[in-house]
Amino acid sequence: MPMVLNWDVIKEIISYTKLPVILKGILSNDDAKKAIEVGAKAIVVSNHGGRQNDEAIATLDSLTMLSSDIKEKIDVYLDGGVRNGADIFKALALGAKAVLIGRPALYGLAMNGKDGLVDVLNILDTELKECMRMAGCKNLADITLNSISKK
Repeated sequence: MPMVLNWDVIKEIISYTKLPVILKGILSNDDAKKAIEVGAKAIVVSNHGGRQNDEAIATLDSLTMLSSDIKEKIDVYLDGGVRNGADIFKALALGAKAVLIGRPALYGLAMNGKDGLVDVLNILDTELKECMRMAGCKNLADITLNSISKK
């Protein structure tokens, strides 16, 4: 009989370790609240590349729907759709603590191994710094929602 994965099972798994548990695949405020309730230390806003469901919400859209109190109670990371420094800037401005890059890293590795990966990371770094400069942000802590919205 297959195991059913639900919040009670996740809470039990978390009880077995002192290591911080990070839950990936969180796309709603309700699930983020449940992650906090069961003791997760961080969440990864991710639609797993959208491959499981063609109608999955975009990760940046999901990140915008997380309430500020969620972002204050648990570390939030973003995974999916990060292709350039502007994407990183937007994710940070929307409250992500960090972003995960999958495909860009793989593309760099496929093109030129370790050196290709280093190139990708350098390009992302340069693009992020350029976005920061244009927005008047001297450091990462300066990046806020006001950096991207005209309210």
